[in-house]
Amino acid sequence: MSEKPTTDRQKAVTADGIREWLPKMPFNALLGIRLHRLHKDGVTICCDVEEKLLNGAGVLHGGVTATLADAAVGLATNRHYHGRPITTIELKINYFRPLPLGGRVYARAKLLRTGATLSVGEVEIRDARKNLAGVAIVTYMLLDTKTSK
Repeated sequence: MSEKPTTDRQKAVTADGIREWLPKMPFNALLGIRLHRLHKDGVTICCDVEEKLLNGAGVLHGGVTATLADAAVGLATNRHYHGRPITTIELKINYFRPLPLGGRVYARAKLLRTGATLSVGEVEIRDARKNLAGVAIVTYMLLDTKTSK
């Protein structure tokens, strides 16, 4: 019996795989997104609040926060479905407090519902002092493995 080769998607379901895979996506690398912790029901990722990521008001751009929320639920979904191809179909985010330069932002995703075609996760966005800076709900659609290649 021959073993099938492990794909990058399948490899990304472990902590080491996620750490290796995250920087391969250019946008994740640009933002400096990295794995902070794996949880039974999700993941926590983070990035440093650097000058290049600020908006005109001098705080973290909301798009960075939205990207963290999207990526966190994507990683949690990827782990749950063992690397099956997925795509975001909806993201809703509420911002509660600005995140200033020099800090770190964390996105803790928890899967709420996993089904045959959809995966829904919630995300808490927190600063380095664990203050809640926002929440998001992200929905992913599972793609047909035969047509997504």
